[in-house]
Amino acid sequence: MALEHALLVALREQPASGLELAKRFGRSIGFFWHATHQQIYRVLARMDADGWVTVTEVAQSGRPDKKEYAVSPAGERVLAGWLAEPTPMEPLRSELAVKMRGASYGDRGAVLEVVRANLADHRLRLAHYEQLEKRDHPHPEALTGHELDQYLVLRGGIRLERFWVEWLTEYLESRQARSPEDPARSPEDPARSPEESR
Repeated sequence: MALEHALLVALREQPASGLELAKRFGRSIGFFWHATHQQIYRVLARMDADGWVTVTEVAQSGRPDKKEYAVSPAGERVLAGWLAEPTPMEPLRSELAVKMRGASYGDRGAVLEVVRANLADHRLRLAHYEQLEKRDHPHPEALTGHELDQYLVLRGGIRLERFWVEWLTEYLESRQARSPEDPARSPEDPARSPEESR
C-alpha cells in the first residue's frame, strides 16, 4: 500500500482541500497509516500530475481561493484495482516486544517504565476510540454500506488497543508478582518522574 491509496479512499469519502484533507486524515485513516502534512501535499501534487485527482478552484470570502481535490475517473480505476489486489498478512514488528523479551540483559526497571508508558498511551487511545464509537455510531445495528465499513474498522482499532492494554498489564503484573527485584508498583501507576528515580 502507498499513501496514494489512503488519500484516494479519503477523497472518495469527501473531496477536500489539501489542508482539510490533512486534518481529516489525522483524525481517521491516520490512526493506522501515518503521514505528515508535507507528505500529503507532495503526494497530492503527484496524484494531480498523474491524473488521479481533479482540482477545482473554490472562492473564499476574504481569503485566497483554495484548491479542492476530488478523485478522477482514472483515480477511481486505480483505487478499484488496488482494493481487489491480494493483501499479505502483516507481520508484527514491535520494538517494545523485543525490549520486553530482552529485559533480563539490562536495566529491568527502565524497561518496566517503558512498558508502563506504552500502556498509558494505549489506554488513552482506547478511551478515544470508545468515545468515537459512542459519538459517531450510537446505533450500529442500523449501519449499512460505507458507514458500516467505517464502524467495523473502528471496532478493529478498539480490539487492537484492548489487546495491547491486556498484554502489557499481564506483563507488568507477572513481573511484579515473580521478581522481587522489580519495583513494587501497580501497572495502574504513572511512570516515575526523574526526581522520583534519583
